[in-house]
Amino acid sequence: MSLPYDPSTQANWQDIATENVDFDWTVDFEQQTISGSATHHLRVKKDNVQQVIFDTQALEVTKTTVEGKPFDFKLGPLHAVMGTPLIIPVPSGLKVGDQVHVQIFYSTTKECPALQWLDKEQTQGKKFPFAFSQAQPIYARSLAPLQDTSSVKITYTSKAKSVLPALMSAIRVSPPSDGPAHDGKEIGKDWVTYEYRQPIPIPPYLVAIAAGNFTYRALPKVEGKQWTSGVWAEPETLDAAYWEFSEDIKKFLVTAETILPPYRFGVFDVLVLPPSFPYGGMENACLTFLTPTLIVGDRTLTDVVVHEMTHSWFGNGVTQANSTHFWLNEGWTTYIERLLLQLLHTPADRGFSFLIGRKSLEDALKQYSDRPKYQRLVIDFETGEDPDDAYSTIPYEKGANFILHLERMLGGLDAFLPYIKDYATTFQGKSITTEDWKRHLYAYWEKHGGPEKIKALDSVKWDEWLYGEGLKLPVEVVYDTALARDAYSLAEKWDASRHEADIAKLSFSAADVASFNANQKAVFLERLQSYPALPSSHIAHLGEVYSLSTTLNAELRWRFYEVALLDPTSPSSQEYAPQAAKWVTGNDGTGIVRGRMKFCRPTFRAIARADRKLALDYYSSNKQSFHPIARRLIEKDLGIA
Repeated sequence: MSLPYDPSTQANWQDIATENVDFDWTVDFEQQTISGSATHHLRVKKDNVQQVIFDTQALEVTKTTVEGKPFDFKLGPLHAVMGTPLIIPVPSGLKVGDQVHVQIFYSTTKECPALQWLDKEQTQGKKFPFAFSQAQPIYARSLAPLQDTSSVKITYTSKAKSVLPALMSAIRVSPPSDGPAHDGKEIGKDWVTYEYRQPIPIPPYLVAIAAGNFTYRALPKVEGKQWTSGVWAEPETLDAAYWEFSEDIKKFLVTAETILPPYRFGVFDVLVLPPSFPYGGMENACLTFLTPTLIVGDRTLTDVVVHEMTHSWFGNGVTQANSTHFWLNEGWTTYIERLLLQLLHTPADRGFSFLIGRKSLEDALKQYSDRPKYQRLVIDFETGEDPDDAYSTIPYEKGANFILHLERMLGGLDAFLPYIKDYATTFQGKSITTEDWKRHLYAYWEKHGGPEKIKALDSVKWDEWLYGEGLKLPVEVVYDTALARDAYSLAEKWDASRHEADIAKLSFSAADVASFNANQKAVFLERLQSYPALPSSHIAHLGEVYSLSTTLNAELRWRFYEVALLDPTSPSSQEYAPQAAKWVTGNDGTGIVRGRMKFCRPTFRAIARADRKLALDYYSSNKQSFHPIARRLIEKDLGIA
């Protein structure tokens, strides 16, 4: 394997690369900074290398040392996306294989896009502030000077001094997780140093930290397993979070190990963050970050936890070489997530999950109709192009459908399972390209399948799948729709009722969905969007009779607003746009959403189509409640970036 140039970094990682970083940090809530040092243990990859170049963004670098001696450093020109290169000379005469130690003293600044600092009023307990990081895809460089490319995988140790409990994406060394909160010291006042180590090499975007008032509850140990697991959350949320996630964490992790190599990271904990966390989840090694929108009291949204857990093999284990190959992380993870649903439940559950995802894929493909390059699986980014501009469900859903298509082409699931394990084993701990994956795919089936399987692979529409654009998949992928039939039937009845002017004559009642789980309700609402917009009176009745306009399940509320705002010129859009604006900014009395981009971005777009001024007013009044990443992408959606 020869890793390619990464268009999103200015680091010279192909000449000299970091193998381990020792972080020594102070988390300062008053100044809203993380300061201290990062000590890089580097390995020379090219004879006579003259300098090491790190990526930085919105950092204040004060001093650098090489082998313990002060060395001058230079900052290159600022690039709007890639940040500022930090250039440090290294001793002359270095040869391939030599080691160099470089320590960088620095501080984050208020412009750091990887960190969000929350006032105590923005937390569940409203007693202490909160801080957390989000480094994917290329924001780790604003957390620390790093060679911020997923082609470089690093181990790390850390010391994080904080007046609030601090968690990192690593194994905790001290104080113990199950000991007294904040090591028995006074939370919010006394300083405690939290120590961590990450012995498994990970891409820089998985370096993560969170600091706040949270507590821990361990899951029961699974006999015969070396890993441990538990739930972190603010004290006010812990009971609900533990109930929501604990059952499925253990169940899915055990099941995953029946078809994949053993879990390598030792610890699988989850942390529930405040509502401004911009994603459903983030697969930070050892410590998955989760949105509180998943806590709905019926365990129907835990597929997000399964998804992040699956990244332990696909993304954290087998890693994309760079953002061009992002689909290798997300397509494989989505495919395996749904495979686990089948193994634990039925093939219908797997098909149902693909069906739900298909709607989001279609929406994303339409969104990029004016930028068809981003409809591809493999995106050849230009140097300095922002990979977040292409962020959507396309790599997840199109990628998962592609792998499902290959599964069927190569003989079905029983034949495909040994290949999956071989793929995960072969590239565990490595960063790869799509071509690396494809070469392994052919080599495996040539050895284990012979000419018949190679003929099947040769018939695959490779260019259309990997580089194709447009609104359709290269082939029509059919799913098991057994669990969707009742939802489809109910949507059809609503569509047929549109000409009934007298709402009192409509025969709909709460009993219609009494047997539906949340996912079936979601499919019902998605199906409604495939029909012309319903009359305003019907939409009001829909929201009331099924409690969709007041539900605390964000997946359902979002989809209800999608139905209500389907026709931006209709009276219902004018009626529901203000409600949607209050909901998406957390001003509806629940404060549930305010941050998760899956809901915020499409809802703001829908509101803007109905009433642009309303969308801009609500956004501008609440923008500081959103994570910096979410702010930037919402502003692009609204055309104000």
